[in-house]
Amino acid sequence: MPSVQFLGNKEKLLPWIFSFVPTSTLQKPLRFLDGFSGSAVVSYEAKRRGFQVTSNDLLQSCWQSAAGLIENGTNTLSLAKAERLFERPTGASEMMRRLFAGRFFTESEAGLLDSFRSNVEILPAATQALAMAVMNRALTRKILMGHFAHCQALRYAADPTRIRRNPSIAKPIQQLFFDLLPEFNQAVFDNGLAHRAHNMDLLELLHDEADFDVAYFDPPYCMSHSDYQSFYHLLETFSRRWTNKEFVGGTNRYWPPLGTDFDKKATVIDAFGRLFKLAAPIPLWLISYNDRSYPNVEMFHNLLLATGRTIEVHRYQYQNSRGGKGSVKGSHEILFVARNE
Repeated sequence: MPSVQFLGNKEKLLPWIFSFVPTSTLQKPLRFLDGFSGSAVVSYEAKRRGFQVTSNDLLQSCWQSAAGLIENGTNTLSLAKAERLFERPTGASEMMRRLFAGRFFTESEAGLLDSFRSNVEILPAATQALAMAVMNRALTRKILMGHFAHCQALRYAADPTRIRRNPSIAKPIQQLFFDLLPEFNQAVFDNGLAHRAHNMDLLELLHDEADFDVAYFDPPYCMSHSDYQSFYHLLETFSRRWTNKEFVGGTNRYWPPLGTDFDKKATVIDAFGRLFKLAAPIPLWLISYNDRSYPNVEMFHNLLLATGRTIEVHRYQYQNSRGGKGSVKGSHEILFVARNE
């Protein structure tokens, strides 16, 4: 899978996480649920290992990665079709120019994104998701620190010192897209199974279906770095083409945010209680957590013990800071392994 730049992604932890996952048998592939898929790196690794994957995320910009690389196993984006995505169509939206020109992009860059977003609609669904995944990745390369919770992007892109450290911030968006496109096309593969990518609240998904062998849950780390909508609001606005939102603050973040109870101190414990109840039929849960989150590790452990499962607690110490106070050097990634025995 192409390298990712997404807050809290588990790219470097994949061998550790999957060391606790059983393997598929020839008679029955493992049915794997990635409930908060984010960058989709865990879903992709599960697919690579021959599992049958269901991937889900509340953010549509995250869902596009899963739809393009997990659910999709055959469709790639040709260079000729990709080039046409940057042509100026008649009646193109002015959304990106109106909201983000002068904040994150120049007028011409924002206009190019408006053209791309209008043109991408003509592609088949799987190829459209792949194209959007490539562009979303290009945009996180374009903006220093890879997120959109600051207003320094244009200043940084004109700073020679910062450009020397990270040349991507001075590259045209179109160049970044075409640099990344071959990596994404090469990452598309078919492991012989049907996979699904969902864009919904996980509790709604589990209310309708819980027929999985393994569930991996990587929820927002409440009180740590849980506000993904602040960090990636621009990608979500770009993906959804919001028409029913206000845009507030210096970064023009959409408002109100999408609703979830996993990132609020007042509701997170109840949300986990509902999650554990709905996921009860799934024999094995793997839950990524952090020792700077709420509820704390001991409280969370007790919540899991109350389900009657056998619980193992494993720790991984971060050696370098990776963004967000939940993954600074010295903090611990926690993996709860909960078996229904």
